[in-house]
Amino acid sequence: MSAVLRPLGAARTPPAPGGLAPRLRPLRVGAALQGFMLWVPVEKLFQTQIGFDAATIAVMAAAYAAVVPLLEVPSGILADRWSRSGILMVSSAAAAASALLGGLSHNVATYIAAAMILGVYFAMNSGTLDSVVYDTVIEETGSSELYERWIGRVRITESAAFTTSALAGGLLAGWTSPRLTYFLTIPFVLTSIFAFSRFREPRLHRAAEPLALRRHVVTTVRAMTGIPRVRRVLLLAALTALLSQAIFEFGPLWLVALHTPAAAYGPYWALLVATLGAGGYLATRLPLGSGSFALAVGAILTAAPILLVTTHSVVAVAATQTVLLLTLAVTAIHAGRLLHDAVPSSIRAGVSSGAGTFSWVLFLPFSLGFGAVARAHGVYTAGWIFAATSVALAVSVVLSARAIRSTPAELQAIADEPPFDHARPVLTPPPADLACRDLVRRVSDYLDGELPTNWRASIADHLGACAGCTNYLEQIRQTVVLLEQIDLNHCQPSAT
Repeated sequence: MSAVLRPLGAARTPPAPGGLAPRLRPLRVGAALQGFMLWVPVEKLFQTQIGFDAATIAVMAAAYAAVVPLLEVPSGILADRWSRSGILMVSSAAAAASALLGGLSHNVATYIAAAMILGVYFAMNSGTLDSVVYDTVIEETGSSELYERWIGRVRITESAAFTTSALAGGLLAGWTSPRLTYFLTIPFVLTSIFAFSRFREPRLHRAAEPLALRRHVVTTVRAMTGIPRVRRVLLLAALTALLSQAIFEFGPLWLVALHTPAAAYGPYWALLVATLGAGGYLATRLPLGSGSFALAVGAILTAAPILLVTTHSVVAVAATQTVLLLTLAVTAIHAGRLLHDAVPSSIRAGVSSGAGTFSWVLFLPFSLGFGAVARAHGVYTAGWIFAATSVALAVSVVLSARAIRSTPAELQAIADEPPFDHARPVLTPPPADLACRDLVRRVSDYLDGELPTNWRASIADHLGACAGCTNYLEQIRQTVVLLEQIDLNHCQPSAT
């Protein structure tokens, strides 16, 4: 584990007041432009115009749900190894290509191809944006305490774009045609590429010496599968994402079943997407980890779907879906914080993408089952699938409240070197003024208790005066604990 990285705090300067705001501004602008999709509120109307029904809509959803899991974790690992802002730019390009092909579609098959390209957008975007925000907060402040506030502000910005585009898309579709909304979306999404290129990406995940690709993949997968606490948070995040996606995907079918006028779809969709911003606002003001929060969320998740499948009022349907999505938006931020706290920065985007992969794996049978039941018995009967999923999520939320939030896991290195089995060279006496680089070279021996007394005393003196190296040493300790826990659970699967 020797020579792993520079001290995290050695080059860090105290953050300037308000430093996070200007640094995150390009990211927020890019996210807003990326979310300005004029076609989304009228998608179901356009689909019915080119031959879709409830069953083929479910097939389309299943098609991109099959694409996303294949790309999500690999894209997250690529983001960790290459560039997270670069992955966001690739996702924008995929969204633009999907809108172009969708606007050119005149049949079900072509539109499904467009939906599969949209799956590339989902895969590249999932887990990347929130990982960037988390690491930027850590890099600027030295703590993750402001994560909910800033991811909430990003969600508010996104929500404002979603809401504006929903209203504008509905009006444009009414004045012209739904098809035009696809083509007018493309310039906004492409402009987001420029905004992301202006963002100064955090370097926490690049601080360590690069891992071999195989070791990186294995570590990412074992973190997701080998640690019970991470598995529980992944389940919570995946169920939250599944239910949110299901409401956005199938919620408008309630309006179709109730023969709602086309003019109502824009305001209805604007109301739904506004919950993302409202959830971001509430997440900074609610006790997200408390038992009272968990019980309140569990009660809403249990009761709201029952109202959804029993009411035939358009207003009640819209209100119920809005309350559900608002609750899910807050829960998603809570789950994201727990997940980011639990893993190192070097694998953060990969593990966060894993939660998205899990949600899409669950969404595939969900969408096919919902479509089959809706086609045979109607959307209200199929709505009981919503209710069952929502109850499962309520149980997961309550159980998560019992978990203890870990300290921020800014673990900057996953050592890939085997233990030394040869005789160690005799050390020269420590320098009179031990430097940070000297501590980095000897950190493994220091933690293993294998340094002479004079070296240990010099390092202790240095740690007393250097906050950066103290932070670095704690990160290495946490890395060792994480790897030991992964290896323990891997070697003794029955214990989990």
